[in-house]
Amino acid sequence: MQTLIELAPLIAFFAAYKFAGIYVATAVLMGAMLLLLGWDWLSRREIPKMHLVSAVLVWDFGTVTLILHDVRFIQWKATVFYWLVALALGGSIWIGRMTLLERLMTAAIPEGHRVPAETWKRSSLVAALFYLALGAVNLWVAYTMSEKSWVFFKTWLTIPVVFLFTAGLMFWILRGYQPKEEPKEST
Repeated sequence: MQTLIELAPLIAFFAAYKFAGIYVATAVLMGAMLLLLGWDWLSRREIPKMHLVSAVLVWDFGTVTLILHDVRFIQWKATVFYWLVALALGGSIWIGRMTLLERLMTAAIPEGHRVPAETWKRSSLVAALFYLALGAVNLWVAYTMSEKSWVFFKTWLTIPVVFLFTAGLMFWILRGYQPKEEPKEST
């Protein structure tokens, strides 16, 4: 349910694009991000930083898109977001006690598993490179293909690729790391 709620702004964007075009879709996305933050606050009494960063980028790039009537700004929003994520993931390798990836994924690690710090660092680097590449691909699609192709790419290809990458990364992180065995009591 939470994943569906988090995808709701993108679903609203795609539906609005299909029926009314990119500029209406941009305005709908801006409103949907506000609703997502409202939902976050009402359901958790906090707003996740990733949602806030994404919303601010949507509002900034969306506003410029609507004022200048230039679709390139909303197309750039995704790249800027992906590159900020890449910077945060990559930077956390050297800054802080835990990598950002470890902070984000620790809850998904089965109880009793211990993942070495070096694995978190390597995984963070891989994730940073993935988001760096995803941002570059977004720009390539935006500048070499039609607006309709970019919307299709953004809506129907990017999301599954991110989910598959995240699942693969989790599998890679957990490979070979079995739960720690509890010492047996001597009788």
